[in-house]
Amino acid sequence: MRHASNISTDRRRRSRQAGFSYVEVLVATALVTLSLVPALEALQTGVLGSTTHESVAVIQQRLMAKMGEVLAQPFADLESAEFVAAGAPTSYSDAPGTPDRRLVLLSRYDGNNADADNDPFTGTDDGLLWVRVEIENSSRALESLSTR
Repeated sequence: MRHASNISTDRRRRSRQAGFSYVEVLVATALVTLSLVPALEALQTGVLGSTTHESVAVIQQRLMAKMGEVLAQPFADLESAEFVAAGAPTSYSDAPGTPDRRLVLLSRYDGNNADADNDPFTGTDDGLLWVRVEIENSSRALESLSTR
């Protein structure tokens, strides 16, 4: 049979070994805190990236909408607008002062290089126009060709 003093010593050992010590809890808390900093920084980068992506997607949609609007016009109307604009943004452009103003540029296009100078804008093919829709003061743009 065990002595009473041995039984109380066993209970004290078990009770000390049953939980975590203050140092263990402190070390675990420090490790979790240190690992959260890079995780939160990565999350912040992702959130900022999604905002940028949303902005680019909205601009792309606006460019595509304007391009569709311009290409839906009769070819004769586009030719007239190109002649009047003479290399400047055409009347199909958004009004001045519009946020993220879309400029529409039209030009005759030398698709078959008939003048043999390798410059698609110096010669002309009847029935072929170059169409560019761009955001004013930006590198964002779409280009296409329109045919008669």
